[in-house]
Amino acid sequence: MPFIDLKTQYAELKQSIDARIQAVLDHGQYILGPEVAEMEQKLATYVGVRHCISVSSGTEALLIALMALGVGPGDEVITTPFTFAATVEVIVLVGAIPVFVDIEPDTYNIDPALVEEAITSKTKAIIPVSLYGQTADMMSLQTIAARHGLPIVEDAAQSLGATHHGRRSSGLSAFGCVSFFPSKPLGCYGDGGALLTDDDNLAKIAREIRVHGQERRYVHSRIGVGGRMDTIQCAIVLAKLERFEWEIERRIALGQTYLARLRGSNAVGLPVVRPENTSVWAQFTVRVADRSAVTESLKNAGVPTAVHYPVPMHKQPAYAGLCRVHGSLKNTEEASETVMSLPFHPYLSDEIVEKVVDALVAAVDR
Repeated sequence: MPFIDLKTQYAELKQSIDARIQAVLDHGQYILGPEVAEMEQKLATYVGVRHCISVSSGTEALLIALMALGVGPGDEVITTPFTFAATVEVIVLVGAIPVFVDIEPDTYNIDPALVEEAITSKTKAIIPVSLYGQTADMMSLQTIAARHGLPIVEDAAQSLGATHHGRRSSGLSAFGCVSFFPSKPLGCYGDGGALLTDDDNLAKIAREIRVHGQERRYVHSRIGVGGRMDTIQCAIVLAKLERFEWEIERRIALGQTYLARLRGSNAVGLPVVRPENTSVWAQFTVRVADRSAVTESLKNAGVPTAVHYPVPMHKQPAYAGLCRVHGSLKNTEEASETVMSLPFHPYLSDEIVEKVVDALVAAVDR
């Protein structure tokens, strides 16, 4: 039983993927080939924004976003400690200070009320993470950001395809940053990412930054990076976009199946999707009291699990002395000790869901 099944997905899309890759091999434009612009246009249209700038990873997307916004040494960026390291490392890489505020206990996303409390004269941006496939409360965050004149960079690595008040994730702020890492809802076969924005000037700056800050060839108007997404990876994303809506519908249906089957177990804490949101269920993450015992029991039953994330960022050795913590992080710390993710992908059968649920219920009832 795979945790994520990329082999079955490839089998379903093999003809299209193979043809797309062969086309790149035939024309030989491996960097900024025609598939790059095609993918950018299609993804921008899908999200509902004017610009998509493909880059080499979701991490690079976040880094370029902060660079384009002019965030630098001594600035503060408010974010969540309950996330993958990429969210925080880019803040440190530009010389800024991560300011951590706690999460909501049911969605695991950043708490907007605490964000406003943490704003100071040094605050230059807010990075909410749309975790596990569901956007943060972006409408509340935008109201707060507008009140203080701050840009928002949505870390939408896990939420491409999700909606918030009917609008798609990654099209809700100054920049939306997505990842095409293979395990993400829309993944390639390597590393890749993109920035999405409606701001013409920010899009121009981001495009220059991703090619070493070049305004035109060998004319460097700003500091940049080598951050392009290669043509083959863009071709793979184009092939997968053909089936993406079906996969999202399947993810939503499987999420509802898991919820319905587990609702009767008081020993399993279930994820909550806000009524104004849809989730693409990048992970199906539950909470249990004795995680180590439960994961071991599931392993013995042939059910793989994962933990996203066991050590919050304010407790990571590399970042503990580089961040500022605002208030209590009680919800973050409790989540890091109790969450676990179950097998989840759009090709999961209802029969496998039943097996996973039966094994989980047996494990928590021991």
